[in-house]
Amino acid sequence: MGEENNRKLKIMIIEDEEDILTLYKDYLTNKGHDIVCTSLNANNIMSDFDRILPDISLIDHRLPGSRSGLEAAIEILTKYPLYPVLFITGFDPLRKEILNNPFFKDKKFSVLIKPVLLKEIEINLLKLVN
Repeated sequence: MGEENNRKLKIMIIEDEEDILTLYKDYLTNKGHDIVCTSLNANNIMSDFDRILPDISLIDHRLPGSRSGLEAAIEILTKYPLYPVLFITGFDPLRKEILNNPFFKDKKFSVLIKPVLLKEIEINLLKLVN
């Protein structure tokens, strides 16, 4: 993994649990990445996304408000089809739902099921971007 371990990513995190959001943000910041936007819901994600244009998004599936993480990812990927997305969720059926959804064919994404090791998150982020 050599050089990709040193790559500094601009990461958008969408996670509804504030403690988990802080944990991800602190861990990834300490690893040298820029956390450019964090959100507890996905209601207005495109306005932040278009303004910031992060390298990758880390998205929880179940979010409060009117939209799920999956819906937010579809909106992002509709506008930016080559954009990488990492889903982290405690909702195990999401992996199958995404794999069976023709929209995600040829998309750059990964699904991690909670509980997940923080190191595994960074490894998946780097793999998706590279």
